[in-house]
Amino acid sequence: MKPMSLAAAFRRISGLTGLSRILGFLRDIAFAAFLGAGPAADAFLVALKLPNMFRRLTAEGALANAFVPSFAEVRDADGSGPAMRLAGEVQTTLLLVLTGLVVTGEIMMPSVIALLAPGFVETPDRLDAAVRLARVTFPYLPMISLVAFWAALANAHDRFSAAALMPVIFNICLIAGAVLIPVYGSASAEQLVAGAPMGERAMPLALGLLVAGVLQLVFMGAVLIRAGIMPAWYLPQLAPAARRMWRRFVTASAGAVAMQINLIVDLVLASLIGVGAISWLYYADRIVQLPLGVIGIALGTALLPRLSAQFRADDLAPVRQTLADAMTFASFFVLPASVALVMIGPDIITGLFRYGAFSMADAQASGVALAAYAIGLPGHFLVKILQPAFYADHRPGLVLGVSVAMVATNIILSLSLMPHFGHVGLALATSISGLLAAVALMAAALRAGYVGALPGAILVRILACCGMMAAALAGIDLVMPMVSGVLRMAVLVGGGGAAFLITAFVLRAVPRQLIRG
Repeated sequence: MKPMSLAAAFRRISGLTGLSRILGFLRDIAFAAFLGAGPAADAFLVALKLPNMFRRLTAEGALANAFVPSFAEVRDADGSGPAMRLAGEVQTTLLLVLTGLVVTGEIMMPSVIALLAPGFVETPDRLDAAVRLARVTFPYLPMISLVAFWAALANAHDRFSAAALMPVIFNICLIAGAVLIPVYGSASAEQLVAGAPMGERAMPLALGLLVAGVLQLVFMGAVLIRAGIMPAWYLPQLAPAARRMWRRFVTASAGAVAMQINLIVDLVLASLIGVGAISWLYYADRIVQLPLGVIGIALGTALLPRLSAQFRADDLAPVRQTLADAMTFASFFVLPASVALVMIGPDIITGLFRYGAFSMADAQASGVALAAYAIGLPGHFLVKILQPAFYADHRPGLVLGVSVAMVATNIILSLSLMPHFGHVGLALATSISGLLAAVALMAAALRAGYVGALPGAILVRILACCGMMAAALAGIDLVMPMVSGVLRMAVLVGGGGAAFLITAFVLRAVPRQLIRG
């Protein structure tokens, strides 16, 4: 079977991921309306972050980056039988280890939450609510990790659609949980926010998470069975191929741990700022995750199996072309997104989330954080593009070194900026450390020969389009200063987007591969 082109894989994954992100916005609007940015929201978001952090350390991040190149290597050298045996051993190990982790976590949950959010110790109600919710959400970890591992296996067979649909199921279930918040408490949303116990108030969301895990397992399992690529369950034998893969995983997981420490540092420090800070950063991050998720993750997912095959051919020319195409695709989306979010971040937060329990003060605080996050968006994109090249070339140690340096930088900057800028300082620290990580990876990629001449001409044209868009946004702001809410957001986004696209077509700044595939 001829491998899918990068542009075709990118379009397929980004389209489905885009649907998921739209549903994610609806989910977050429901969160804002029913929970706001107060103590109940803080408690649930900490409980939700716990399984998500471990998931990125296991199947979705480090294990996928180690498994996909190893699986392709074994399949090419020894055939599909030994490769599927490797997959079966990995999934058995994954399930056994994570089940033990969940049991341990359930027992020690009060200590875990106190470590993740030490500021909650000063507000016992928030601490108790977060512990109760986390005990419900933590069993989601082995379910979503197994689903993510199966998704990596599907991606290794150029089957990207099913994996990209998994977040859609997640978002639908959490939207349903949010809608049930008033029903669960037999009271209106306003009464829930005002008086119900925090843990009970957010419990429908926690239960919705478990329902999502079950549905994702069933759906992804059915896809693999239908495609004939569901691995059997084998007890680990640690054959040479498996030992190589686990060694790569250890290095890759160390890098993933470093990235998660960044998130934990932000969470710990935000919990010390005061009530609402965790939620302000969460809603800002959700907006930044739209371009990063739709474009960055789509490119990263499509790149890993493609680059793995190209490195095995021992010819760097296709690698350089693939990465050049990926950077061109990303630039066309990320540069205008970054400029727009810096300029109109508060307007976007107000238009999307200023409902119910989410006050105007919350919207302004979250909007400023969004602008700070947006500064680092190009760096995060570049990291998403370059990391798969080092994993595909079996060089996770370099990614680990850059990740450790990024964590150290983030901690230093967070501690330096937070006293002066509060929660916005945490967002700025994340952006600056991400930009520095991108510079370090680009320098390493240039030295290794992964990246050749950069597509400078089209980048200049894209920057010119961004300038036209910025002028349009400034002009719209001048002519409608008193308009606010959804209408203002819609006019700014529509007007700025139209200015960018029209200029892009006039200047021929649209990447040709994006149109022709």
